[in-house]
This record gives sequence, C-alpha cells and structure tokens, in this order.
Amino acid sequence: MSSPTTRPHHGGNLTWAASIAGCSPHEILDFSASINPLGPPRSALDAIQTALADLKAYPDPNYGELRQALSRVYGSLDPEWILPGNGAAELLTWAGRDLAQYSATALVTPGFRDYRRALQSFGARVVECPIDKLNLAWDEEKSLAFKISLMECLPAELTPSSVGLLLNNPHNPTGQIFSQQMILPLLEQFALVVVDEAFMEFLPPQTQQSLVDQVGEFDNLVIIRSLTKFYSLPGLRLGYAIAHPDRLRRWQQWRDPWSVNSLAAAVGVSVVADHSFEQQTWNWLNAARPQLFNAIKSLPGLDPYPSAANFLLVYSESSVLALQTALLQHHQILIRDCLSFPELGDRYFRVAVRTIEENQRLIDALADVLHSR
Repeated sequence: MSSPTTRPHHGGNLTWAASIAGCSPHEILDFSASINPLGPPRSALDAIQTALADLKAYPDPNYGELRQALSRVYGSLDPEWILPGNGAAELLTWAGRDLAQYSATALVTPGFRDYRRALQSFGARVVECPIDKLNLAWDEEKSLAFKISLMECLPAELTPSSVGLLLNNPHNPTGQIFSQQMILPLLEQFALVVVDEAFMEFLPPQTQQSLVDQVGEFDNLVIIRSLTKFYSLPGLRLGYAIAHPDRLRRWQQWRDPWSVNSLAAAVGVSVVADHSFEQQTWNWLNAARPQLFNAIKSLPGLDPYPSAANFLLVYSESSVLALQTALLQHHQILIRDCLSFPELGDRYFRVAVRTIEENQRLIDALADVLHSR
C-alpha cells in the first residue's frame, strides 16, 4: 500500500492533500478533480435508495435497462451499440487491448495518464504526437482548435492504415475542442480511432462536437463516455462505450462478469433522463468558467488557456509544486499539478471550475500566496 504522502498521479486524492495541509480530508477544497460541483443530483440519490432492495440479486449481465436508457439519449442508436462499464477507465482498458493489435498507436500528448496504462498493459507501441507540433490555431467562432498533422508524427515505416489513434475531445488537460470536421478524415486513414469524450456532456448540445452519430458509418470508431464527471459520481464508477456491436461483444467476453454494480446501473438509468440537472449544469458553467478564467488571468505570473470544458490549464512563471504546497498549508485548497503529464512539468497546473463562491476562494488564496512571495 502506498504512503499517504506519495504524490498522486490523478486529481482528487484528498488523503494525500490532507497530509500536506495538516487537516482532515473533508476540510480540503478540491480543485484538482474536474467533477461537477452541483451534484450528485437528487435523481441519483433517489435511484440509489430505491435500488438498495436489489443488492441481494446479481445485476442483469446485459444491462438491458441501462442500455435502453442510454440509447434514448441518442435517439435512433440501437442499445446493442452501447456497452456500460465500470467507469471510462475500464473501457479504456479494452480499447487498449484492441489498439495493441496494430503496428502502433498514435497518442496525442499531453494526455490522460491512464491511456498509457491501458496501452502498455497489452504491449502496444506508442507514437507520441505532441500538441506543440500539431499546429495550434485560433478560431474566433469555435475557440481554440487543433489542425492535426498526425501523419508527420508517424515514423516513415508506418502507414496510418496499420496504426490506431487515441485522443480525447474536449482535450485533457488543455480543455480545447476538436471539431467534427477535423476528426472525420482520420476515420478513413487510421485502422482504429478511439475518442474519449469524457467531458463532452459539459458542452451544451448545440456546441458539442461528438462523433456518436458517426459510429454507424465507421466500424473502426469507438466513443468512450463517462457519467461520473458530469453527474458528480466518481465513487460510483460508471461509463459506457459506443461502437459496432461485434466489437462490444468481444469486449464483453474479455472482461469480468457484472462489471457494473446494481446501484450504478440504476443511477445511470435515472440521471440520463434528468434534463433539469443538465440545464442547471450548463447555466452554471457558462457563468462560472469565464469568472474563473478572467480572475486567474488578472493575477501576476499566471496565464490560463481558454477552455470548452469544466477545467482550466494554467501556465505559471514559477514553481507549481511550491504554489500547490502553499495553497494546501495556508488555505486547505488543492490544485492539480501537471507532473503526470511529462510534456508539461512544474510550470503548469489544472483547476476545476467550481461554484462562483468557491472559485473566488481560490482566487483570493492564489493572490495571497503570489503576493507573499
């Protein structure tokens, strides 16, 4: 077992943070995990209470009711094209196994650390495609967009038709959004394209750039979604994959039975129909994100990146580890350092967007620490 003082690779490790701050984990204000601060919704808590009676029986191994509920979210999508999982992390494991069969996997970096875990578990060859080599361009209407020149990242002996591609949209940790038009040509070039859309729900429907409506056209496309971030349920573990049914049946054979517990399945059915909570979340983020962005930008030595998601990547002119430690010790506030993104190191940190009042507490704490140096 790791020591509580071991630096975490993911956000949300409040036990570690409390060991630095010298307080209870419950006293930490957590900006390190990008979780909706408005949840869990009442619909989720009610579903758990109702489903407690089901704990004496095994879950439905096919998750028929949950698949039906998720299919209704997308209109005409057949439930057979959906596979619930024990969080997006479990589904990334099986995507990694599929990707490992190809000559290599092109991985847009920096990226979520768990991608490498999933790929390396099955011996996949990883070809890094750094964002700073992918022609970052400004688009006034669509915020920042990446014009990906992935072919230039591939070694000469590799052709895209023998290579897989793994990327997330919106991109973590920058928060930037890839347009459908940027990704669609890649589906005709790469052998398998896995798109992690864990944060897509945070965009209102009219601005989303999801590829879910393309899965019927491309059997080499896999979409992975998370339900734990938007609905504030990280402890429950629930996500789903959308892909061709043949692929999903293969994944089902690979994994342990009953990957999703009864409570999680019941919550999933309930929350995806909670349209009031969806709208409440979009209204909150539309107001809170610019407030946090503009306030951080006004602080000396900090430069936030525009984001389409519920978090901001921030460049710091000085050590982030020192800033993180001071925030914990003096204000019991946790920010996410970016040491788990090797391309970023000790000059970047990521902060979740929280309520306007909590955001202001972070801004006041940052100002205090920066001005006391």
